[in-house]
Amino acid sequence: MKQYHDLLKHILENGSDKSDRTGVGTRSVFGYQMRFNLAEGFPLLTTKKVHTKSIIHELLWFIKGDTNLQYLAQNGVNIWNDWPYQNWLTQTGKASELPKYSAEWKEEMKVFVDKVKTDNSFAKEWGELGPVYGKQWRDFNGFDQLSWLIDEIKRNPNSRRLIISAWNASEIEEMAKAGLPPCHTLYQFYVIDNKLSCQLYQRSADVFLGVPFNIASYALLTMMIAQVCELELGDFVHTFGDAHLYSNHFAQTEELLGRAVRPLPQMKINSEVKNLFDFTFNDFELVNYNPHPPIKASVAV
Repeated sequence: MKQYHDLLKHILENGSDKSDRTGVGTRSVFGYQMRFNLAEGFPLLTTKKVHTKSIIHELLWFIKGDTNLQYLAQNGVNIWNDWPYQNWLTQTGKASELPKYSAEWKEEMKVFVDKVKTDNSFAKEWGELGPVYGKQWRDFNGFDQLSWLIDEIKRNPNSRRLIISAWNASEIEEMAKAGLPPCHTLYQFYVIDNKLSCQLYQRSADVFLGVPFNIASYALLTMMIAQVCELELGDFVHTFGDAHLYSNHFAQTEELLGRAVRPLPQMKINSEVKNLFDFTFNDFELVNYNPHPPIKASVAV
């Protein structure tokens, strides 16, 4: 994952310090691109351990069009908790009593997540993230983009229109109420020499925390679609708008850059699955993953 390390260095050395929506502050660059040959291994960061279980469950959640936190909570995936939790605190008047990231704030989050996990009525009211990724992939103003995409790759692989957009301008405000408007906004597929490649455009990228997840997620999606469309693997191309490091991630970034890059793992997929919507968590097996230990860092909400 030298490509990822090069991005971190580029931001630290050439980025501009600027304020942001969260109030934390960032160092950012505008416009950057990385490329990964998927035939060389699964592009999962090795200089810190990445929670692969969360990546797989989140992707399956997107694919089935789900937008409620309950499925993720029930499967031990915590990457979306902060936004609906903070919304719950704000709407119930508790936000002023619990400073962000304090011990009390973290303890109350456990209560919130447990309620989402076990109480269907609570999950329906407070676990809904709005019309985020899954909704747009499967129901963009009534149109199932993902089903169309699979059919179009099979019947017209030379098309230059193999695109899915999560950026539905008419629903952005609704997404922002309890969740976050799509950061990975648009992706396009490309077929040449019987190989499937994918390019992602990401308007906003939390490079230390989010980007390793995004790389692995879209690489895995490309692998799944290649399998069901009977194609080989090409490249994953990751293109950024605002790529930034939060100011409270600088020390962690330096620690990560001091670690040696290790060989990439491999992702094995159940070859019997021929329909994208039939994949389950047990259809994936990550092998030969030998990462350095995790590095903790706070999400900016």
